[in-house]
Amino acid sequence: MEPHIILASQSPRRRELLERIGVPYRSHPVDVDETPHDGEGAEMFVLRMALEKARRGYAEAGRQVPALGADTAVVLDGEILGKPRDAEHADAMLERLAGHTHRVVTGVALVDDREATRLSVSHVTLRAMSPQERQRYWASGEPADKAGAYAIQGRGGVFIEHLDGSDSGVMGLPLYETTLLLDEFAVPWREAW
Repeated sequence: MEPHIILASQSPRRRELLERIGVPYRSHPVDVDETPHDGEGAEMFVLRMALEKARRGYAEAGRQVPALGADTAVVLDGEILGKPRDAEHADAMLERLAGHTHRVVTGVALVDDREATRLSVSHVTLRAMSPQERQRYWASGEPADKAGAYAIQGRGGVFIEHLDGSDSGVMGLPLYETTLLLDEFAVPWREAW
């Protein structure tokens, strides 16, 4: 089946989520500078990143079908927590997050000759973790490339005490907001059901 959209991402989680709802797509990873601008809040940052990724994906993939971009940030006390540099950095992030509620903001954008964005904001509370648990979790390899050093869809899910919002948004592609964009652009996605 011909793709209905281009996914401007190499994320296996985003691919899995699109497959979950039956959207035919072709993955076209893009490279954009993911440095926040001075004074840029997390919400504006993820929306800008999602839009830049979608624009780049649409241009590079030949402008045949709309391109979907997404970006996710873990935010604690107004600070964007990126991916951990190493085990020590991951441990420090998880120690800060444990026992507190943080925000996970995900921007999603769809681009063809038009552009549209949506934002998903979730509140996640991680339970307290012992240093040994954090070390074992790092040793699993899972947190190495995850914002905030945890993955809700994997082993990190055991640390989630409470989630108020979108589990798919925390994973990196909020399905509700994504389907709103697909509908807005008249991209068929229900046909595979």
